[in-house]
Amino acid sequence: MRIFKSWRYPASWKFFRLDDRLLLMLMAVIVGLCSGLAALALNRSLIAMFNWLHKYHHIWWAFVLPGIGAALSSLFLEKVVVEGAGHGVPEVIYSVSRYGGLLRFRSSYSRLISSCLTIGSGGSAGPEAPVVMSGAAIGSNIAKYFSLNDRQRVTLVGCGAAGAISSIFNAPIAGMVFSIEVILGEWKSVNIVPIAIAAVAGTEISRILQGNQIVFSHLQFNIDLLDIFACLGLAILTAVASIVLTRMLRSMYGISHKISAPIWVRAAVGGCAVGIIGLFLPVVLGEGYHAVQAMIGGTFSQGLALVAIATLAKVVATALTLGWGGSGGIFAPCLVIGSLAGLTYHHCLILLWPSISWVNEGCFALLGMAGLISGMLQAPLTGIFLIVEITGGYEVILPLIIVSAISTSLCHYIEPASFYLKELVERGHLLRPGTDARVLSDLNVREIIEEDCITVKQNMLLRDFINIIKISPRNYFPVEDEKTNNFLGIIHLDDIRAYLFNPDMYDAVVLGQIMDTKVDVVHPDDDLSEVLRKMDAHQLFSMPVVSNNKFLGLISKATILDQYRKELVVQTSQ
Repeated sequence: MRIFKSWRYPASWKFFRLDDRLLLMLMAVIVGLCSGLAALALNRSLIAMFNWLHKYHHIWWAFVLPGIGAALSSLFLEKVVVEGAGHGVPEVIYSVSRYGGLLRFRSSYSRLISSCLTIGSGGSAGPEAPVVMSGAAIGSNIAKYFSLNDRQRVTLVGCGAAGAISSIFNAPIAGMVFSIEVILGEWKSVNIVPIAIAAVAGTEISRILQGNQIVFSHLQFNIDLLDIFACLGLAILTAVASIVLTRMLRSMYGISHKISAPIWVRAAVGGCAVGIIGLFLPVVLGEGYHAVQAMIGGTFSQGLALVAIATLAKVVATALTLGWGGSGGIFAPCLVIGSLAGLTYHHCLILLWPSISWVNEGCFALLGMAGLISGMLQAPLTGIFLIVEITGGYEVILPLIIVSAISTSLCHYIEPASFYLKELVERGHLLRPGTDARVLSDLNVREIIEEDCITVKQNMLLRDFINIIKISPRNYFPVEDEKTNNFLGIIHLDDIRAYLFNPDMYDAVVLGQIMDTKVDVVHPDDDLSEVLRKMDAHQLFSMPVVSNNKFLGLISKATILDQYRKELVVQTSQ
């Protein structure tokens, strides 16, 4: 990890330090411009690489090109920059939820290079997740350079992601919404304004260098009420496609990791398999934006069978690319698969009801893109605004909302966590701001141990114990071994009340006979969420904290909840 020396701001900057929001706005412009340039660099590199390799794609041995690109990509990540393969976005979300947005400097360029090798050679992936990783790392390291605090750094990470997405799609609103909805997961005014500024900055640098152009132009659509009702079926189809793609990606990942071969070999195998599919269906190769443009423009001339096969082939090719070790994102594949699914659905409508004058096929391709993005990310606002901005299709806003909302809801019902978040949720790594897990993650057992407990020995008579009860404010008494001082159990007054009111037992009973030895204990490094779960499951109000068989103190639910409330106030007031 690159370490920056602490930067001392000039005296003239003290004004910005006094106004936190003004400082973040200024930093947002810088982050937005830098992340926008990073996105443009990847975009131009992909175009150059595609033009260079295009002449070879029609040769029979061209199927090895995606394999070579994926292998070089994985070798670069594993051996040169020493970063694990992945989509990039989950890593950014994890850094935000657990480490205050801390990202390594090399992440600002590593995924750009690796994804360029994968996608440029024909791998079925998109450049969006790599540029999000790059932009977020740029924001994180700029915050580190200017010695900003955790909350400010998280905001600049969001600014970097928004600037990158806005630049690559020429879509500032979509970039802002994606960053807030997916990366940060919270809508707070202190974040929204800087992220919006960064999104505009990223968009403007893109427009200055390559013009203000809509990514995918289309014909004007005239949508009737019947077309809107037909969108219900399309929403179901895109939800199914989202679930299939999600599970196919995870399945391929699992299969590839069962093979005892270096990751670059697995990546090469997956890439070559994509290349073989691409020999018969070139639409699966690369990011596929040219095919999307043809579909929403109404010039994609393939029939129903071929379009349906191409949809499935693109799903498989994406799973082979990313699941077997290639580098890239799922945005572009979702756009292609969504377009193909929409086109398939339109062809089916014409086949079933040929007498009805349906809207142009490009409209259903456009709606299919929104459905796939919304379903995969479970972020309907991102799907809606992204498709509206990159196509200029404001006249389809109503069916867009319908398809996005239904697709998201169905996917959430079947897969409660989105593609980006599923692995984080399964590992317990997703800690959104203001949630129980996030608040408790900032507390630890050692901070809230109560050490005012009086310990007793196992051979102590009950009479002597009664004298200790008289001076103790607690109802719990840990019992230790007389020789080793190891923790043996615990005595609670409610459990021995019958003995206390029977004087005949005072000299006949020792504590080792009446203590509870089947006690759930807590270790200093235990997660407080798990501790609370145990307390609720066994109806406990206190638990002993033990380390190396030695009693350290008690931890009580009351203390945990009191500290939880204080920490929640701190986090939500930022």
